Amino acid sequence: MTSDHDFNIHHPQPLLIVISGPSGAGKDSVVQRMKERGLPFHFVVTATTRARRESEVDGVDYFFVSKEEFARMIDAGELIEYAHVYNDYKGIPKQQVREALGSGNDVVMRLDVQGAATVRKLAPEAILIFLTTRSEEEMVQRLKLRKTEAAEDLSLRIATARQELKRAEDFDYVIVNADGRLDETVATVEAIITAEHHRLNPRKVNL
Repeated sequence: MTSDHDFNIHHPQPLLIVISGPSGAGKDSVVQRMKERGLPFHFVVTATTRARRESEVDGVDYFFVSKEEFARMIDAGELIEYAHVYNDYKGIPKQQVREALGSGNDVVMRLDVQGAATVRKLAPEAILIFLTTRSEEEMVQRLKLRKTEAAEDLSLRIATARQELKRAEDFDYVIVNADGRLDETVATVEAIITAEHHRLNPRKVNL
């Protein structure tokens, strides 16, 4: 005789999804469009010591903190990962992610390539998605059009992005986020997450 339990083989687990890639790949744009669609994910807010840009909102785009406060968070072990990037610090608050996973929600975080590598070490079952552009020229053009850095900072960011492109093999999935195809990129991210929820042996994230 077969019990109902034998038929209940679908046991979805909350997922930890990392959206990463080089500067200019469109990480922020992809995450923002996912938010606009009202998708049922917890979007992690990163803490940073860099200055707030005019269009950004504290607690929504980032938690903007002083270097002194960031140092306190490091000493207190409150961050899953942190890195020194372009003369500023960025980090992921640990409790925020644990609470979201504990409530059964999928968690989405945007990270640079260095941060994604750290998360992979801490949580091997995290899903790492690498965004890229159709060409290096497209990536460089996007960075120039942003006009958010001084000339010397822009040169550093472009050089770093070129090195980050070489790290794609460290990820589970790669998506070309071409100009004018943002909705297509987001749909692909959604398809990956949906497929992952239907794995016979689901990922189980422990942090």
